[in-house]
Parts: sequence; structure tokens; C-alpha cells
Amino acid sequence: MDLDALKRTVADSAALRAAAGSAEAKALANTLDTAALERAVKGGDSAAMGAALRQVLGTPEGKALAERLRKAMGDG
Repeated sequence: MDLDALKRTVADSAALRAAAGSAEAKALANTLDTAALERAVKGGDSAAMGAALRQVLGTPEGKALAERLRKAMGDG
């Protein structure tokens, strides 16, 4: 990995941590059934994971968080 790639990785990591600690992320965490989501992830239940993602993206907070993540990953 070259120095520029390492810098991008560090910047992306910091941006993702900031997004994860955002008000949007915290509000969404309170609306999810985290136990059910964890079971879906561990069990590879893509339908349940997709449903949870649709639930999240269907809220104003989810849309704001998705936008923040898109920008953090350099797509915006």
C-alpha cells in the first residue's frame, strides 16, 4: 500500500467513525431490533438484512446517514 492509499484509508476510517457516532446513527440504532439483525447477519439471512436496510433507508435519519456515508467514502 502506498502512502496516498494509506492516507485515504485513514481518512475514510475517521469519516466512518464520525458517521457512526452521528445523531442520525444514534437515532436509527434506537429503532432497530438489533438482536434480530444480529441473528440475520450471523445466519446469512439476506432477506432479513435487506428488510432492515429498507427500514433504515425509509426514514429521514437513514437517508441523512446514507448521504453522510456516501460523502465520507468520496462519492460526493
